[in-house]
Amino acid sequence: MPTAHHEKNARTTGRPTLNEVAKRAGVSPITASRALRGISTVAEELAQKVRDAARELGYVVNPAARALASAQSQAVVVLVPSLANQLFVETLEAIHNVMRPKGLEVLIGNFHYSRDEEENLLRNYLAYQPRGLLLTGFERTESARRMIEASGVPCVYMMDLDPGAGLHCVGFSQLDAGATAARHLLERGRKRLAFVGAQLDQRTLLRAEGFRRELQRAGVYEPSLELLTPRPSSVGLGGELFTQLLVSHPQLDGIFFGNDDLAQGALLEALRLGIKVPEQVAVLGFNDLPSSAFMVPRLSSIRTPRQAIGQRAAELVLSLIAGETVTQPVQDMGFELMVRESS
Repeated sequence: MPTAHHEKNARTTGRPTLNEVAKRAGVSPITASRALRGISTVAEELAQKVRDAARELGYVVNPAARALASAQSQAVVVLVPSLANQLFVETLEAIHNVMRPKGLEVLIGNFHYSRDEEENLLRNYLAYQPRGLLLTGFERTESARRMIEASGVPCVYMMDLDPGAGLHCVGFSQLDAGATAARHLLERGRKRLAFVGAQLDQRTLLRAEGFRRELQRAGVYEPSLELLTPRPSSVGLGGELFTQLLVSHPQLDGIFFGNDDLAQGALLEALRLGIKVPEQVAVLGFNDLPSSAFMVPRLSSIRTPRQAIGQRAAELVLSLIAGETVTQPVQDMGFELMVRESS
């Protein structure tokens, strides 16, 4: 493949070129290429300069371009923070169902709620020139942002909304969901209300913020009733945090858990300890996992549209790939309060 042709192609797509990386690092293009491929003949100091230059420019190696200037894969990349969490599995299923009939492969990356891990996955996957990107939320490293922008690959963000950012996104307002939880418990006559959150990704923190604002508005917010831990969300952790809260705040009469698994753990622990739900303490979950409707008592929760988000996000990225004009870049799929026995 002639270099001139490659350079022309790189310029028309607006992607940073290897020559630009080499120039910034003060090395020849061949040295830059070897450094980025990890070839050991390049001195470590030079290799680091090249890697830094590539990161600053948002440059991604394109192995396909070595064979064919117009090479493009038939893949759409989907990055989620967890495959252990059922809600992301439901979203992935919906994306698959939209992509498969179009002959597109779905490449799944799990970044375990780590922004650095997500950045590495992006760097690796963008090297294969995917047709589209489906990413979870808006919280990522500056380097990852630059890579996405520089790649020119159509991108849709899932699970949250950011109307001011000029991005294509499909989700619902996490802030409003938190406020709805607070209003529901207040309407039930509860006054001493706690929020329990784990994992502490951006979406959990936004739910906490919405809940907090509503309690402040009602004049019943108590900072000591907010229990936040970076530990992974689980049924076991929910039971543990529930007991911890009741020991330190026996007058507590309502708890909003940032995830259903935490709330389920609390209900199981309440059964074990003989604590009556909702008579002594009302319990509300989030996401409405399928098992929540079968808990004892049946768990009240905020139902989130995981499948609808996956389907709409996949359809939106297909429209962008096809070069269609998208009249509604921000798509609010809403949520639903499912009131059951626990509140």
